[in-house]
Amino acid sequence: MANDELTAIRSRRVVLPDGERPATLRIDDGKISAILPYESGTGAYDCGDDALLPGLVDTHVHINEPGRTEWEGFATATRAAAAGGVTTLLDMPLNSLPPTVDVTALKLKQEAAQGQCVVDVGFWGGAIPENLAALRPLHEAGVYGFKCFLADSGVAEFPPLHRAQLAAALSEVRRFDGLLIVHAESAAALNRMDDSPRYQDFLDSRPGAAEVEAIALLADLAGSVGGTRVHVLHLSAAEALETVAAAKRRGVRLTAETCPHYLTLAAPEVADGATEFKCCPPIREAGNRERLWTGLATGTIDCVVSDHSPATPELKLTGSFSTAWGGIASLQLGLPLMWTQARRRGHTLVDIARWMADSPARLAGIKDKGRISLGYQADLTQFQPDAEFVVDPATLSHRHPVSPYAGRELTGVVRSTWLAGAAVDPEKPSGRLLSR
Repeated sequence: MANDELTAIRSRRVVLPDGERPATLRIDDGKISAILPYESGTGAYDCGDDALLPGLVDTHVHINEPGRTEWEGFATATRAAAAGGVTTLLDMPLNSLPPTVDVTALKLKQEAAQGQCVVDVGFWGGAIPENLAALRPLHEAGVYGFKCFLADSGVAEFPPLHRAQLAAALSEVRRFDGLLIVHAESAAALNRMDDSPRYQDFLDSRPGAAEVEAIALLADLAGSVGGTRVHVLHLSAAEALETVAAAKRRGVRLTAETCPHYLTLAAPEVADGATEFKCCPPIREAGNRERLWTGLATGTIDCVVSDHSPATPELKLTGSFSTAWGGIASLQLGLPLMWTQARRRGHTLVDIARWMADSPARLAGIKDKGRISLGYQADLTQFQPDAEFVVDPATLSHRHPVSPYAGRELTGVVRSTWLAGAAVDPEKPSGRLLSR
């Protein structure tokens, strides 16, 4: 990384909210204090023709520490984030032990993270059947919202909510204008799957109808309790887009995200036994992928985040889609994955910055991150948009070198990352623990 502390940086391609242009950024106390002509930046760190983007904000990351640190941990996850241009991430309340379902568990997680993070890290709380009374204390302790499941989460300590429990959680969260984020697959619409290496069997077990049904229920209940803010996690089924759009038209305070794997991969690419591709909800067919891109372009889908969810190779690479852990580790690759696909469809780096930085920051209510604007924190990423590379899992910084993208050629390379104007050094953790 060049320059430990920035006072000025310039590029011929600064990605601003209203477009891309040559500019010089002045930085004071870690914040952007002026946006000036490129020519005025004599002596500034010069990115030249490399693009300068806001640091990405990834609001969907499973770090798993404490308790399942052999799956991932704060040190490895945040190094992967920085290498991928992500300067802020929010950690999910599972699959750590204990899950973040009360203030005591939140403090344990914060203690585990202290001194390990090379980027800024905040935390989600969890909503499970037995912790309704813990939601307000967690909110007051600084979590950014509450995650719940409507079907089996995959871990026994984080059970799903049934309809009445979901309604109660929505009502409670509404009282303090919090945010409920939802793994929206209906348990009733999922199909049993026997032990099988066939990807089609797994796909059949988690039909798009499960997402449509769950999102419809969520929108109806959220509307009926008077305006709770709700967010649909990792939307994979394009047939659910109209359900999301209709809820928004009715005034339901509903947002939705999708992930790079749903916008990059397609079911025919997944060989039988290739469980590195398993995620829940699943990767669907190519036509579904293209409809998701349309939903993103039209604003039905609000943002793109990783759902980084690694596990040990022993749990992930079983060869059986019924037993393998369902999650894809992509924290380091999200930006080039998205840029490779987006540029083919006529999208710009301004779109990428909106989907992967500004919109996630707005979702979580992080007011000074996610864009290059006056007064915002100088979290920045130097990005070579025309450089190409082939994914080698051995070069990835997350704990286990397992990736469905192995051998794939991508476009776009992260050259440098700054956090509050200081170059990120993976050997010198300087990230802050954030609170809402």
